[in-house]
Amino acid sequence: MTSEIERDMNTMHTDLYAKELNALYAVSKVLSRSLNLNETLHGVLEELHSQAGMEHGMVTLLEPESGELLLSAVQGIADSATLEDVRYRHGEGIVGTILQKGEEVVVDTVSEEPRFLSKLGLYDPSLAFIGVPVEVEDKLVGVLAAQPSESDRSFLNERARFMKMVANLVGQAVRLSWQVEQQTKDLTKERDRLKRAVRNNYGFSNIVGHTPTMRRVFELVRQVAKWNTTVLIRGESGTGKELIANAIHYNSPRANGPIVKLNCAALPDNLLESELFGHEKGAFTGAVNQRKGRFEQANGGTIFLDEIGEISGQFQAKLLRVLQEGEFERVGGSKTIKVDVRIIAATNRDLESDVEQGGFREDLYYRLNVMPINVPALRERFEDIPKLAEFLAGKIGKQQGRELEITDSAVRVLMRYNWPGNVRELENWLERAAIMSENGVIDRDVIAATGLEEQIDVSAPAAATQNNVDLNDPELDERERVIAALEQAGWVQAKAARLLDMTPRQIAYRIKTLNIRVKQF
Repeated sequence: MTSEIERDMNTMHTDLYAKELNALYAVSKVLSRSLNLNETLHGVLEELHSQAGMEHGMVTLLEPESGELLLSAVQGIADSATLEDVRYRHGEGIVGTILQKGEEVVVDTVSEEPRFLSKLGLYDPSLAFIGVPVEVEDKLVGVLAAQPSESDRSFLNERARFMKMVANLVGQAVRLSWQVEQQTKDLTKERDRLKRAVRNNYGFSNIVGHTPTMRRVFELVRQVAKWNTTVLIRGESGTGKELIANAIHYNSPRANGPIVKLNCAALPDNLLESELFGHEKGAFTGAVNQRKGRFEQANGGTIFLDEIGEISGQFQAKLLRVLQEGEFERVGGSKTIKVDVRIIAATNRDLESDVEQGGFREDLYYRLNVMPINVPALRERFEDIPKLAEFLAGKIGKQQGRELEITDSAVRVLMRYNWPGNVRELENWLERAAIMSENGVIDRDVIAATGLEEQIDVSAPAAATQNNVDLNDPELDERERVIAALEQAGWVQAKAARLLDMTPRQIAYRIKTLNIRVKQF
């Protein structure tokens, strides 16, 4: 009789182990299926119920702020709203006791356990109850609990050991989920930081200008940024047309979308078509993969087409269709692709003359020229040079990892040059001056050492824009005062001495001791 009982017990043990092994396998598959923690926990509890016979499974997780256990998942209940108000404090009921002591609790019969609170009203009072801690890196983060069936009452220790194994797997899932959640938060913060940085880099603050013409440009940009209107930015090379395009995009409702840029003059027609519209695999020699074009990449955002006046008449017809219909086909493809893209174009050409001479399609011209923005040349806004020079010196200083200072005498030299290359040329000269400045000060002598002063035409109208410096200004240091007087005196030392109420010998001494480079005529 005893041997039959032993055989039955061994058979039950074997069956139980097989059942638990199948359940562990099923649980492991659930854990690898999704990074959604709520979905994973519900899946684990369902497998415990169906594969291992553990009923009314429950998982509670620690809330760091309150230090309480919040009900996260219950077998058979998918509605999170039903669970959100259920929580356990330290030492409260069986679950709170596990949280407090960090040890498993096995109850033979629920109805005989005074600590059992039955907050959910789900548990069978006649069955046993097993609760085990869930740990992450030796820290208690939750509790896993369930009721074994009546047939397993003789194997509660085995069932508790099995629950601890499952709790260990759950702990790994919780750790992974929290890591992913933290990484997502970090990435979101970094994305938002970069967006703010990009907006700052490409905002209005990066377009320096206080002249009436530049104020009109700013006002146009602010107005047009609100809408999806096609914009044509016009102006000479180096005037900052790309900065204007950036400002429009990053101050528009499309700011969260991409801005994709292409210099149309840099590519021949066949490459330009592939670059803008993309191509299918095998469309031409070397097309080993399908490739999205710039228009597809810009979907939901803005595309900036620089040097639009350089495209051929044949390609103008293809571009016109995109502007009119918002659709195209990839090179080598037949599928029509529709995109939602705002178009900003730029040119330094006289498109009206090109239209008259037949070099530019009239219908494309009107499609592009919906809202023209004319960016003035630097020689048309000399008053902006001091602020521009200061801004660019700060930018170059950041690149060089040091503070750069530009003096008034250096700015006065800059204001006498005609700047055919506009702001881009100004930046190039300042970068050259910064390289030649050992102490981080860009003064008149440093500017002169770059060779810029030799290119200044003293008879040019630009020279007339310079105003005389107040030689009695208390903020003007001695060296700058002497240079200003020499400039006003046409570099005649005797005349400069009279302006400063000095003798010729005194000003000659100042020139020598202050190491002022005298301009030769």
